[in-house]
Amino acid sequence: MPQPPLAEDVHPDDAAVTGSAPEGIATAEPSASVGARIRHLRQARGISARALAKTLGISPSAVSQIERGVMQPSVSRLIAITDALGVPLVAAFDPASDRPAPAVGPSGFTLQRAGQSPDIVLDSGVSFRRLTPGTSPGVDYFESIYPPGAAAHGADGLFHHEGYEVGTVVSGELTIDFEAERVILRAGDAISYPCSVPHRLHNTGSTDAVAHWLIVHS
Repeated sequence: MPQPPLAEDVHPDDAAVTGSAPEGIATAEPSASVGARIRHLRQARGISARALAKTLGISPSAVSQIERGVMQPSVSRLIAITDALGVPLVAAFDPASDRPAPAVGPSGFTLQRAGQSPDIVLDSGVSFRRLTPGTSPGVDYFESIYPPGAAAHGADGLFHHEGYEVGTVVSGELTIDFEAERVILRAGDAISYPCSVPHRLHNTGSTDAVAHWLIVHS
Protein backbone atom coordinates (compact mmCIF):
# COMPACT_ATOMS: atom_id res chain seq x y z
CA MET A 1 0.00 0.00 0.00
CA PRO A 2 1.59 3.33 -0.95
CA GLN A 3 2.50 5.61 1.94
CA PRO A 4 0.94 9.10 2.04
CA PRO A 5 3.34 11.95 1.38
CA LEU A 6 4.83 13.66 4.44
CA ALA A 7 3.77 17.19 5.28
CA GLU A 8 6.57 19.49 4.21
CA ASP A 9 9.11 19.72 7.03
CA VAL A 10 9.53 23.47 7.15
CA HIS A 11 10.87 25.43 10.10
CA PRO A 12 10.72 29.17 10.78
CA ASP A 13 14.39 29.64 9.83
CA ASP A 14 13.66 28.28 6.36
CA ALA A 15 11.43 31.27 5.65
CA ALA A 16 14.26 33.62 6.58
CA VAL A 17 16.47 31.93 4.02
CA THR A 18 13.95 31.93 1.19
CA GLY A 19 12.49 35.34 2.04
CA SER A 20 8.90 34.10 2.31
CA ALA A 21 6.92 31.53 4.23
CA PRO A 22 5.72 28.41 2.42
CA GLU A 23 1.99 28.38 1.73
CA GLY A 24 -0.03 27.29 4.77
CA ILE A 25 2.82 27.74 7.28
CA ALA A 26 2.45 30.67 9.65
CA THR A 27 5.70 32.32 10.63
CA ALA A 28 6.40 33.63 14.09
CA GLU A 29 5.92 37.37 14.39
CA PRO A 30 7.55 39.67 16.92
CA SER A 31 5.58 39.33 20.12
CA ALA A 32 3.82 42.47 21.24
CA SER A 33 4.07 43.07 24.95
CA VAL A 34 1.34 41.52 27.03
CA GLY A 35 0.32 45.04 28.11
CA ALA A 36 -0.16 46.17 24.52
CA ARG A 37 -2.22 43.05 23.83
CA ILE A 38 -4.42 43.73 26.87
CA ARG A 39 -4.99 47.31 25.72
CA HIS A 40 -5.88 46.13 22.21
CA LEU A 41 -8.31 43.51 23.53
CA ARG A 42 -9.91 45.97 25.96
CA GLN A 43 -10.39 48.66 23.32
CA ALA A 44 -11.72 46.14 20.78
CA ARG A 45 -14.47 45.29 23.27
CA GLY A 46 -15.29 48.91 24.04
CA ILE A 47 -14.30 48.64 27.70
CA SER A 48 -12.69 51.65 29.34
CA ALA A 49 -9.59 51.33 31.51
CA ARG A 50 -11.62 52.67 34.43
CA ALA A 51 -14.35 50.04 33.96
CA LEU A 52 -11.77 47.24 33.74
CA ALA A 53 -10.05 48.54 36.87
CA LYS A 54 -13.37 48.54 38.75
CA THR A 55 -14.07 44.93 37.71
CA LEU A 56 -10.60 43.86 38.84
CA GLY A 57 -10.70 45.84 42.09
CA ILE A 58 -7.56 47.81 41.24
CA SER A 59 -6.86 51.44 40.35
CA PRO A 60 -7.06 52.80 36.78
CA SER A 61 -3.42 53.76 37.26
CA ALA A 62 -2.51 50.10 37.79
CA VAL A 63 -4.33 49.13 34.57
CA SER A 64 -2.44 51.88 32.74
CA GLN A 65 0.90 50.67 34.11
CA ILE A 66 0.16 47.10 32.99
CA GLU A 67 -0.90 48.22 29.51
CA ARG A 68 2.19 50.42 29.11
CA GLY A 69 4.49 47.61 30.22
CA VAL A 70 5.64 49.51 33.30
CA MET A 71 4.32 46.69 35.48
CA GLN A 72 4.02 43.02 34.54
CA PRO A 73 0.87 41.26 35.81
CA SER A 74 1.07 38.12 37.89
CA VAL A 75 -0.43 34.91 36.52
CA SER A 76 -3.54 35.36 38.66
CA ARG A 77 -3.93 39.00 37.56
CA LEU A 78 -3.57 38.09 33.89
CA ILE A 79 -6.23 35.39 34.23
CA ALA A 80 -8.54 37.86 36.01
CA ILE A 81 -8.03 40.35 33.16
CA THR A 82 -8.80 37.86 30.39
CA ASP A 83 -11.84 36.60 32.30
CA ALA A 84 -13.07 40.19 32.66
CA LEU A 85 -12.56 40.81 28.94
CA GLY A 86 -14.24 37.54 28.00
CA VAL A 87 -11.27 36.25 25.99
CA PRO A 88 -9.18 33.09 26.29
CA LEU A 89 -5.96 33.35 28.28
CA VAL A 90 -3.81 32.74 25.22
CA ALA A 91 -5.28 35.85 23.57
CA ALA A 92 -3.21 37.97 25.96
CA PHE A 93 0.14 36.61 24.84
CA ASP A 94 -0.23 35.52 21.24
CA PRO A 95 -1.54 37.95 18.59
CA ALA A 96 -2.22 34.99 16.30
CA SER A 97 -4.68 33.43 18.75
CA ASP A 98 -7.62 35.43 17.42
CA ARG A 99 -6.87 34.70 13.77
CA PRO A 100 -7.90 31.39 12.22
CA ALA A 101 -4.86 29.37 11.16
CA PRO A 102 -5.02 28.19 7.55
CA ALA A 103 -5.42 24.48 6.94
CA VAL A 104 -2.33 22.71 5.67
CA GLY A 105 -2.69 20.10 2.97
CA PRO A 106 -5.72 18.07 1.90
CA SER A 107 -6.23 16.61 5.39
CA GLY A 108 -7.21 19.99 6.78
CA PHE A 109 -4.94 19.97 9.84
CA THR A 110 -3.25 23.05 11.30
CA LEU A 111 0.45 23.04 12.07
CA GLN A 112 2.69 24.98 14.44
CA ARG A 113 6.43 24.38 14.23
CA ALA A 114 8.83 24.84 17.13
CA GLY A 115 9.66 28.50 17.58
CA GLN A 116 6.47 29.78 15.96
CA SER A 117 4.71 30.65 19.24
CA PRO A 118 6.09 33.58 21.27
CA ASP A 119 6.71 33.42 25.02
CA ILE A 120 5.72 36.09 27.50
CA VAL A 121 7.35 36.66 30.87
CA LEU A 122 5.12 37.76 33.73
CA ASP A 123 5.71 38.98 37.25
CA SER A 124 8.23 36.88 39.23
CA GLY A 125 9.65 35.48 35.98
CA VAL A 126 6.86 33.02 35.16
CA SER A 127 6.68 32.48 31.40
CA PHE A 128 3.80 31.26 29.25
CA ARG A 129 3.81 29.82 25.73
CA ARG A 130 0.79 28.87 23.66
CA LEU A 131 0.76 25.23 22.54
CA THR A 132 -2.42 25.14 20.48
CA PRO A 133 -1.84 25.25 16.72
CA GLY A 134 -4.61 27.49 15.42
CA THR A 135 -7.76 28.56 17.22
CA SER A 136 -9.36 26.32 19.84
CA PRO A 137 -12.69 27.80 21.00
CA GLY A 138 -13.43 27.08 24.65
CA VAL A 139 -9.96 25.69 25.36
CA ASP A 140 -6.64 27.19 26.51
CA TYR A 141 -3.61 24.93 26.05
CA PHE A 142 -0.25 26.34 27.05
CA GLU A 143 3.12 25.70 28.68
CA SER A 144 4.18 27.48 31.84
CA ILE A 145 7.67 27.73 33.33
CA TYR A 146 8.01 28.70 36.99
CA PRO A 147 11.57 29.60 38.04
CA PRO A 148 12.64 28.69 41.60
CA GLY A 149 10.70 30.82 44.07
CA ALA A 150 8.16 32.01 41.50
CA ALA A 151 4.42 31.99 42.23
CA ALA A 152 1.18 32.56 40.35
CA HIS A 153 -0.21 34.74 43.11
CA GLY A 154 0.89 36.82 46.09
CA ALA A 155 2.85 35.51 49.05
CA ASP A 156 0.09 33.57 50.77
CA GLY A 157 -3.15 34.30 48.89
CA LEU A 158 -5.20 31.87 46.86
CA PHE A 159 -7.11 32.74 43.71
CA HIS A 160 -9.85 31.25 41.55
CA HIS A 161 -11.10 31.81 38.03
CA GLU A 162 -13.37 30.42 35.33
CA GLY A 163 -13.09 26.96 33.78
CA TYR A 164 -11.73 23.50 34.55
CA GLU A 165 -7.98 22.94 34.68
CA VAL A 166 -5.83 19.92 33.81
CA GLY A 167 -2.06 20.07 34.25
CA THR A 168 0.93 17.77 33.74
CA VAL A 169 4.40 18.55 35.06
CA VAL A 170 7.08 17.97 32.44
CA SER A 171 10.12 18.68 34.59
CA GLY A 172 11.01 20.10 37.98
CA GLU A 173 8.63 20.35 40.93
CA LEU A 174 5.47 22.44 41.19
CA THR A 175 3.49 22.98 44.38
CA ILE A 176 -0.25 23.71 44.43
CA ASP A 177 -1.81 25.03 47.62
CA PHE A 178 -5.53 24.56 48.20
CA GLU A 179 -7.45 25.85 51.20
CA ALA A 180 -7.13 22.61 53.15
CA GLU A 181 -4.12 20.87 51.63
CA ARG A 182 -0.94 21.10 49.60
CA VAL A 183 -0.06 18.96 46.56
CA ILE A 184 3.50 18.60 45.24
CA LEU A 185 3.78 17.57 41.60
CA ARG A 186 6.93 16.16 40.00
CA ALA A 187 7.79 15.17 36.44
CA GLY A 188 5.04 12.95 34.99
CA ASP A 189 2.47 13.83 37.67
CA ALA A 190 -0.89 15.19 36.53
CA ILE A 191 -3.73 16.96 38.31
CA SER A 192 -7.20 18.28 37.48
CA TYR A 193 -9.59 20.50 39.42
CA PRO A 194 -12.32 23.10 38.94
CA CYS A 195 -10.71 26.52 38.59
CA SER A 196 -13.38 27.83 40.98
CA VAL A 197 -11.55 26.04 43.81
CA PRO A 198 -9.18 28.58 45.43
CA HIS A 199 -5.57 27.60 44.69
CA ARG A 200 -2.03 28.90 44.33
CA LEU A 201 0.79 27.55 42.15
CA HIS A 202 4.40 28.09 43.12
CA ASN A 203 7.86 26.56 42.76
CA THR A 204 9.65 25.73 46.00
CA GLY A 205 12.29 23.66 44.22
CA SER A 206 15.77 24.58 43.02
CA THR A 207 15.16 24.17 39.25
CA ASP A 208 12.59 25.48 36.77
CA ALA A 209 9.18 23.80 36.95
CA VAL A 210 7.79 23.20 33.45
CA ALA A 211 4.15 22.17 33.05
CA HIS A 212 1.54 21.85 30.32
CA TRP A 213 -1.95 23.12 31.10
CA LEU A 214 -5.37 22.64 29.55
CA ILE A 215 -8.13 24.99 30.72
CA VAL A 216 -11.60 24.09 29.47
CA HIS A 217 -14.14 26.89 29.58
CA SER A 218 -17.84 26.22 30.05
